[in-house]
Amino acid sequence: MFNTILLALGITLMYSTPLALAAQGSVMSEASGVVNVGIEGMMTVGAFFGALIGERTGNPWFGFLCGGLAGAVFGLIHAFASVTCRADQTVTGIAMNLVGPGVSLFLCRLFYNGGVQSEPVKNKIPNIFSKNVLKGAASNLNVSWTTLIALLAAIVIWYIFYHTTWGLHIRAVGEHPAAADTLGVNVYKVRYICVIMSGFLAGLGGASMTLSVVSQFSPTAISGQGFIAIAAVIFGKWTPQGGYLAALLFGFFTALVVLLGGTAIPIEILSMLPYIFTIVILVLFVGKAAAPKANGKPYIKGTR
Repeated sequence: MFNTILLALGITLMYSTPLALAAQGSVMSEASGVVNVGIEGMMTVGAFFGALIGERTGNPWFGFLCGGLAGAVFGLIHAFASVTCRADQTVTGIAMNLVGPGVSLFLCRLFYNGGVQSEPVKNKIPNIFSKNVLKGAASNLNVSWTTLIALLAAIVIWYIFYHTTWGLHIRAVGEHPAAADTLGVNVYKVRYICVIMSGFLAGLGGASMTLSVVSQFSPTAISGQGFIAIAAVIFGKWTPQGGYLAALLFGFFTALVVLLGGTAIPIEILSMLPYIFTIVILVLFVGKAAAPKANGKPYIKGTR
């Protein structure tokens, strides 16, 4: 029993890490008043560039960083369209979800002789504990360094949000941008930074998937993880700590798919569990969780 519990915990942490990083990115963007449904596309480009750079250089940490930067570029595009051009934020996010996988698949074919999968990454991001340290049942607790990074990201963002002036500015811009503007807060600057950071964290989430979970990029490497991360943010009531805990819960349901594999339950039904749970959470909580008041509303300077 103890062996099974540790195995379940290890798998939960492994699969929740990409969700937790992407959820923190979504929290940053939404808290500033910009809806970012393009998390899926940003995770996908992060997953591709993370795998590409990690495989070509042999340095998974450099690939991890490049995955985040690739997501940040898409975050910048989303910020320009949503903040500067005042485009419909949902439509722009959907465009990110279409362009991200398309660009990733095109570049994958370009770099890998027409293939739709990258070469396996030989050097994955290592686990915190080596196999020589954990013995017996504890050897099932494989915790990647990216898991610790996701936890630290949640703690840092929580601290910024509720214990710094910058965090107060972010929340003010997301709730009452006009009032924040009258107090000297640059609404456009705050939103730009938050959306770019949203893309960066989503890119890190995608890169963690291909550098510490599946070890290569494929068109199904992300497969809805971005939308699950958004559901985790809603379930977590748009807070960093809530988003992180919800990501752990969603990761647990993914772990169930792995743990129950090989049983009498058909694999097709098991694979549906995380997505069914996502739909149930959205139906039950989307009306009860209150988003920032200015979320999704473009700000025009001088308006009240």
